[in-house]
Amino acid sequence: MTTPETQLRAASLRVTRPRVAVIEALGSRPHADADTVATAVRADLGRVSTQAIYDVLGALTRAGIVRAIEPAGSPARYELRVGDNHHHVVCRRCGDIEDVDCAVGHRPCLEADDDRGFVIDEAEVTYWGLCPDCRLAPPAPTVTPGAAAG
Repeated sequence: MTTPETQLRAASLRVTRPRVAVIEALGSRPHADADTVATAVRADLGRVSTQAIYDVLGALTRAGIVRAIEPAGSPARYELRVGDNHHHVVCRRCGDIEDVDCAVGHRPCLEADDDRGFVIDEAEVTYWGLCPDCRLAPPAPTVTPGAAAG
């Protein structure tokens, strides 16, 4: 297992406490949004600005240490699993996100029927449904707009 310090040095980034703390936070919280990462980093380091967290996430994403995913209707989420072109399954009810390997063979989704001249190096596939917990839970009550609560 590679340490955060080793990952940062390999990407020619300075090793700083906030960068290490962000990597460690994502190690135990895959698919976390920036607010979740900030809460974890603050619990570890104390006072760290929200802008500093976004700056670190941006630097780590550009360096290829972190991958940002943006499911529709959700803030950006961050993960340490990079470089393998995996996909995600998202729960429509609770928003839980899990990793899903490519459906068939080695990166078949990178071979488009018509690539329009692009050299494709990544594909984002998102599967949507209900997670096991939400599938077993009773349906949430629906509220009709304008109806009086009784």
